[in-house]
Amino acid sequence: MKKSSKWVNPTLYPFDHKYVELENGYMHYVDEGSGDVILFIHGTPTWSFLYRHYIKKLSTEYRCIAIDHLGFGLSEIKQDSQEATPQFHSENLRQFIEKMALTNITLVVHDFGGPIGLSAAIEDPRKFKNIILFNTWLWETRENADAVKVNKLVKSWLGKWLYLYANISPRLLLKQGFNKKENLNREMHQHYMLPFPNKRSRKVLLDLAQSLVGSSDWYEDQWKALERIQEKNWLILWGMKDSFIGPDYLQKWVDRIPSATIKKFECGHFVQEEKAIASIEYMHKFMRET
Repeated sequence: MKKSSKWVNPTLYPFDHKYVELENGYMHYVDEGSGDVILFIHGTPTWSFLYRHYIKKLSTEYRCIAIDHLGFGLSEIKQDSQEATPQFHSENLRQFIEKMALTNITLVVHDFGGPIGLSAAIEDPRKFKNIILFNTWLWETRENADAVKVNKLVKSWLGKWLYLYANISPRLLLKQGFNKKENLNREMHQHYMLPFPNKRSRKVLLDLAQSLVGSSDWYEDQWKALERIQEKNWLILWGMKDSFIGPDYLQKWVDRIPSATIKKFECGHFVQEEKAIASIEYMHKFMRET
C-alpha cells in the first residue's frame, strides 16, 4: 500500500510522484529532467523534499532523481521488514539503482545518506562518476564520545519514548540542525513532521538513531573500502556551524580525499535549506567541469 501524498504542497514540491516496488516496500522517488544522472540521497528525519530546490534548478540540464528511503517521506515499508539500519537502506538503494538501470551517476549524499549512498557506490564503482558530500561521515562511531552518549539515550526507555511517542527527531532535533531557526518556517517544518504521524511510522527513525553506534563496524568496513571510489571527482559542501557533524568531520574527509573540491558555508547541518542558492551554484559549476 502506498502512502497518501495529499498533505504535500505542490507549490513547494511540484514533482510527479513515482514508485518502484522493492522487496521491502514501495519506494517513492522523483525523476525530473534528462541527461547525466544526479542521484540525491537524504538522511534522517528528512526525505526528497530536502532537495527540492536542487531538482527544480538542475533538472533543466540533468536527470535529477531523488528517492525516499523506505518508511521516509512518501515511501512505504513492509510491516514485517527487518530493522531499518543503514545496511538495510543501502541494499534498498542498490535494488533501486539496478531496477532503474542507472549508470554514469553523480551521487549526492547527506547525514545518514552518506553511509547508505557511499556503500552502494563502493559495491559497484563502475556506475558512479562523481561524489558530492554534504555533512556526513563514513567511519567507526564506537569511539566517539558524543555518539556513545546519544546511543545510551536512544537505547533507554526514555529515548524510545521520545522517538516513538514525542516524535523528537523531526519535531526538535531537526530544528537544532539549523543555525538560524528562521530558516525553518512552519510549513517547511510540517513537511518534515507529517511523514511520521504515529508510533509505527516513527520506528524507522528510532532504528537509524540506534544504528549511529549499532552499525559502527559496518561504517568502518566501508571506510576501509573507500579506496574503490576515492579516485572519482569529489565535491564537499559543508555547513561549518553544524552542531551534529562539525568541522572535525570535514577535516577527516579532507585528509582522506585531498583532491576533493571543498566549499564551506556559515550555516548548520542543513546546507540544502540554509544555503541552497549558493550550494546549487557550486554544484552546477562542478558538474560542468567534470
